Amino acid sequence: MFYRPANGHGLPHNPFNAIVTPRPIGWIATRGADGRDNLAPYSFFNAVAYTPPQVMFASTSAKPDRDGTKDSVANIRDTGVFCVNIVEHGACDAMNVTSGPWPREVDEFHQAGLAKADCETVDCPRVAGAPASLECRMTQIVELEGTSNFLVLGEVTGIHLRDDCLVDGRFDVTRFQPLARMGYRDYTVVREIFELKRPDE
Repeated sequence: MFYRPANGHGLPHNPFNAIVTPRPIGWIATRGADGRDNLAPYSFFNAVAYTPPQVMFASTSAKPDRDGTKDSVANIRDTGVFCVNIVEHGACDAMNVTSGPWPREVDEFHQAGLAKADCETVDCPRVAGAPASLECRMTQIVELEGTSNFLVLGEVTGIHLRDDCLVDGRFDVTRFQPLARMGYRDYTVVREIFELKRPDE
């Protein structure tokens, strides 16, 4: 089939949500100017540069109490910092709890029963038991086409690695099995890994 997104697809569910997969999940922790902490997962997330290390995530909807966006973007606008936590398979239920449309005064760490820790380089919380956490300073918030679509870019200023995930000097994802989004209500877990050498190696 072929369809133009502007004209609709005629299917019961939007296929675009399931085409670009699997997508890593950025579990974004923020602290508002009022001192309230927030934690929410975003599957429009990725690393975008090595030097300096930079990441991005996109927020694509709004809450009625946040002036056209969500808590994460609103907090980052106010403070200029955030922390990306990597989601392991064992945390999928907690991650799902934090995806709820909770009022801004709700602390999702508490709601999901997650321990939090302070970041080292930014004034922001992080998920204490996460396999890795990336402390970030916001570099840009870009308003995208459409309603309530915002791209947040940040430079990584500090990195936490869980000790059991370091094996022979490498960050070993088989130790925690990263969770990824497939689209619709579907997720997947990274369990099988293989190595490929580039032609010039």
